[in-house]
Amino acid sequence: MTPKISKLNVPEKPRKLVVFPQKIGSLVINGFHHGREESNYEEIESGEELQTFDLTREFALKQMIKDRCYDFDDELISFPQSKNRKLGSIVLHACNDDDKRSDLEYEISRKEINLEKLQRVARSGIPDGGSLRATIWKLLLGYLPTSRDLWEKELNESRLKYNKLKEEFLRKPSELSCRKDKSMILLGHDTSSGVIEPLKRYNISKEDHPLSLGKTSIWHQYFEAKISEQIDRDLQRTHPDLEFFSGDSSLSTKNKESMRNILLLFAKLNPAISYVQGMNEVLAPLYYVFNTDNDENNVANIEADTFSCFVILMSSCVDHFCQQFDCSSFGIHSTLSKLSELLKTNDEELWHHLELKTKVNPQFYAFRWITLLLTQEFSLHHILRIWDTLLSNPFGLQEILLRICCAMLMCVKSKLIRGDFVGNLKLLQHFPEVDVEHLLQVAQGINMDTSFHSTSFR
Repeated sequence: MTPKISKLNVPEKPRKLVVFPQKIGSLVINGFHHGREESNYEEIESGEELQTFDLTREFALKQMIKDRCYDFDDELISFPQSKNRKLGSIVLHACNDDDKRSDLEYEISRKEINLEKLQRVARSGIPDGGSLRATIWKLLLGYLPTSRDLWEKELNESRLKYNKLKEEFLRKPSELSCRKDKSMILLGHDTSSGVIEPLKRYNISKEDHPLSLGKTSIWHQYFEAKISEQIDRDLQRTHPDLEFFSGDSSLSTKNKESMRNILLLFAKLNPAISYVQGMNEVLAPLYYVFNTDNDENNVANIEADTFSCFVILMSSCVDHFCQQFDCSSFGIHSTLSKLSELLKTNDEELWHHLELKTKVNPQFYAFRWITLLLTQEFSLHHILRIWDTLLSNPFGLQEILLRICCAMLMCVKSKLIRGDFVGNLKLLQHFPEVDVEHLLQVAQGINMDTSFHSTSFR
């Protein structure tokens, strides 16, 4: 039986990002603690029951999240050469990479960083190479303060907190496996034969009752093992075409172990959300970018920094991972409806063909786009470029995300208009390679009417 998910408290006023939960088991977002009263994490009594997987939602996610292999070919296949030449002139006229790098390096070298100007420059793309993107993403997410004098202090405190949490809440895989075997034996299974026997009557203590919240409960350990196994399976499928994430090399093994720690710790600190398949895809770009940092101390603390930034990033989209919020004004169904309205406002012909004529509603394709922040629709190289724009948006990540999703539909309009239900669904669930710079230009030009501006994008 799946335990009931505790409902998160919804703040009634604008919220301010905080990196670390001040109360274990809650996701701290914008100064408010979902589902719990405020307290220091050192004071928490042990004992939180982990949330197991909701099978219906998990099945739906598994059906929608497909393993994708990408090449890193820059060939532009979705736009005529004339448009590509026009795009090239726009990019060259705006700023070449060298000028942009110079501007960004100057901005982050200042004692007091002008975040608005940094957002404005970074929005058009951060040049690859060096520590530039790693540093700027941390600033855009609010992990690094705008005052450079505070960087060392803030980083040391955040990394110390992470190490304490990790020491308290994470066990080694070998220890977890041993506990799992012990739990199965206590539950009446003979693990040595490899055959699962029927459950036998067993006199259990109050601590080992299935409803017990104690950390030492065998049920608590069993559910923890199940979540760990799901995370491990998903990490094996994360960007399988890149050696950085896949294979058995020492590099990929180390990276997967660090990502596993981050996801498992997040699940244990946030039992109402736990771990949902696909979170590994959202984590991957952060971990990859922070690994490109030239600062050895930053690379040595990549796990702690990535965890903190992952918590901040999840705060902007956590409502889409909570089933109890699906039908609320800020749940995934509401967001999908906003996308439908946005398309109707900007291209009513395409909206009419998709939703009225061929019955291809956003629920069929955009659930994955929005929930996983487009990480399964593009190659990693293009994901990084898109995220430069996502994280730089002054109106919030969700606002620009909907713009980009709408632009994705408009950029393949000619194919969609000719398609039927099956063809269009296949196209949108396996989005074709496009000119990403042109896509983002279209997204910036999307008309957000007054109803959208009055909506709070978080």
